[in-house]
Parts: sequence; C-alpha cells; structure tokens
Amino acid sequence: MKDEVLIVNQINLTGKHKVEHEPYEFVKYEITPRKDFSQCYVAMYEIPPMKSNYPYHYHIANTEVFYVISGQGILRTPEGDRNIKSGDFIVCPPSENCAHKIINNSENEILKYIDFDTTNSPDIIGYPDSDKTGIIIHNQSSTFYRNEDKVDYYDGE
Repeated sequence: MKDEVLIVNQINLTGKHKVEHEPYEFVKYEITPRKDFSQCYVAMYEIPPMKSNYPYHYHIANTEVFYVISGQGILRTPEGDRNIKSGDFIVCPPSENCAHKIINNSENEILKYIDFDTTNSPDIIGYPDSDKTGIIIHNQSSTFYRNEDKVDYYDGE
C-alpha cells in the first residue's frame, strides 16, 4: 500500500474499455490501482446507453458505494428496480439482501459514476441469476463455480 496522499485529476486517468459479453460494456478509470491499495478501491465508470457493467450480484465481505456523477439508470435490487440519477449515493453493504446491478436505460446518454469499495479478502460474490459463486482473493485470483456442483465436505477424501 502506498503511504502518501494521492491526488488524481480526472483528465490524467486512462480508461480501460471492456466489452466481452452482451449486454455488458463499460470504460473504467482506476483511481486507486488494486495492486497499490489494500483497503479501499476507487474507480470511475462510464456505462454506454442500454448497457450494464456487471451482472446482478452481491458480496459477502465487501461494501460497495456508488456516486452517480451524470446520467440516469436503474439499480436492480431484490426489492425491485429503483431509478438512479445524477447526485445519488448508493450504498450496498455485504449481504445477499443487497444484490445489485446498475443498468444504463438511456438511449443516448452515458451513465457516469464513482465506485468506492472495501477490499476485504477473500470475498465471496453471489450471482443469483446464473446460480454461480465467485471467490476473489485480492491481487491474486478470481475463481467462479456453479452452485449445482456442491459436494459433501468429505467427498473424495
């Protein structure tokens, strides 16, 4: 972890464009590179119209906080869809009850927000739509499993 104050201006950030699977696409600007910060991760996202950046999911060990800079969209939650817009803060504590997915439902405006995350490791991520579980070890690995493959504790021993 860096032991100095970090000041980053948005114009000096380099975005990483990711589009691997429909309907997911985004540009991410890392403010606190994961390799340099062990307790908090901050990134700015731009989601194009009619896209999302990540599937519907929840965390077991980490909180995610979003601040919408510009645009509007939908936050999908277990209680239903909620409209989000510029100026909104969204706090998603670690819990299955706080599953979430951000969707840009605009036809022509980019949804831009800042994501502040704790980085407790390991973290377990649940994906209710695809019945998967992910295990993320900070700066080491990410592994995903289908929940249907559950086995008994002593299986194979």
